[in-house]
Amino acid sequence: MAINPEYAGRTFAPSEPYEVSRVKIAEFATAIGDSSPLCRDRAAAQAAGYPDVIAPPTFAIVITAADTARLMADPDLGVNYAMIVHGEQSFTHSRPLHAGDVVVTQSTIESIKQIRTMTTMATVTEIRTVDGEHVCTARSTAVERGA
Repeated sequence: MAINPEYAGRTFAPSEPYEVSRVKIAEFATAIGDSSPLCRDRAAAQAAGYPDVIAPPTFAIVITAADTARLMADPDLGVNYAMIVHGEQSFTHSRPLHAGDVVVTQSTIESIKQIRTMTTMATVTEIRTVDGEHVCTARSTAVERGA
């Protein structure tokens, strides 16, 4: 079964809140080789004008990945996860994520396109604080390889 094209344009319910922590930011920064003290030292981050340590820009994937997995798990969408490869990813930030942020995500499937034996699915995920402040927009394209 291929990805259901009727899902193009569908917006899913917001996620459960996610609290950004200093520990997760530091772990992620270490994993990607980011040695910036802004990711580990609260005093350095505050001296730079931030309320707490800030996350590297790609930290947003930690938050958006769970939301993407949630929508892909919808059985009526028809994703064969064993055949999925990650095509593209981009992030547009209004401001950096920082420790203490409590955020929710909401994803929309922008498009589903058949290209020969493959299907592409483009999604956009908004990350906002629980108070509604926009923090980041993530765009992603998944490719389902044909059988």
